[in-house]
Amino acid sequence: MQRYLVQRILSSIPVLFILAVIVFAVLRVSGGDPAAIIAGKDAPQWQIEAIRNDLGLNKPVYYQLGVYLGDVLQGDLGESINSKKPVVTLIKERIVPTLSLAIMTEILTLPISIPLGVLAAWKANTWIDRGILIFSTLGFSIPIFFLGFLLIKAFALELPWFPAAGYVPPEEHFGNFLHRIILPSLCTAILFWAFLVRMTRATMIEVLREDYIRTARAKGLAEGGVLITHALKNAALPIATVVGWGIAELFAGIVVTEQVFAIPGMGRLIVDSIVRRDYPVIQGCMLTIAVLQVIVNLLTDMSYALFDPRIKY
Repeated sequence: MQRYLVQRILSSIPVLFILAVIVFAVLRVSGGDPAAIIAGKDAPQWQIEAIRNDLGLNKPVYYQLGVYLGDVLQGDLGESINSKKPVVTLIKERIVPTLSLAIMTEILTLPISIPLGVLAAWKANTWIDRGILIFSTLGFSIPIFFLGFLLIKAFALELPWFPAAGYVPPEEHFGNFLHRIILPSLCTAILFWAFLVRMTRATMIEVLREDYIRTARAKGLAEGGVLITHALKNAALPIATVVGWGIAELFAGIVVTEQVFAIPGMGRLIVDSIVRRDYPVIQGCMLTIAVLQVIVNLLTDMSYALFDPRIKY
């Protein structure tokens, strides 16, 4: 196990390096001048050049890349061009709301989507199965920002059960934190429900056709035992893979959700930094999300041994 972990961590280093280079290159060729944004609309050219020289933007691109990669290796993600705060500090301030939203999304997703997928497979080609498929198709079809506005209108304006926007840190007041995080988490969870329900259904239908399932039923085992003990257990590996992939992909959806519900997380930080051309913050956020995705994928691979003892690392 230890050898496997070391190999996976070492294999992730080139991936993170390539990602850092790609993000750096894309930001440089996408246009826009941070110095001009900082100086203001009517600033003279000499002032813009002075700011550009102070930020090191007049250096060759390969020189800027070398300095950036050298700082990253030392754990220094740079300093924000606009706020002058260390990027690490900004990420620490914003990562808790994002992780809170992701964790709450999983809490709302897994206990509902997996049982629905099992039920749809068990009742395949019936009205129950078709109803669940229609629900999951709608979840795929509705854009997440539009779904957020629908939820705000329904549960914050028409039925004032939840606040329309805002965030309270859990250490400040845990009750208010839960009250405000449920609605945006539900918005993100509906999209994840739709995907996981369909994947669970497809996997379970394939497993339910196996010979050992027919043998278990022929022995007189209860249908619930056949579904849970035999079918779901053997379908757990692909489902775990989908769950791990979904957690990693949650960060893309969370960017939109945080904008709609005014949550001060990583998503809003990325959007604000793109508007202001704050290169260090964008690069630091992208690298942080990549590290989180690598960790999620590693934990997913490690979980396989829990579902199938035959797997050896």
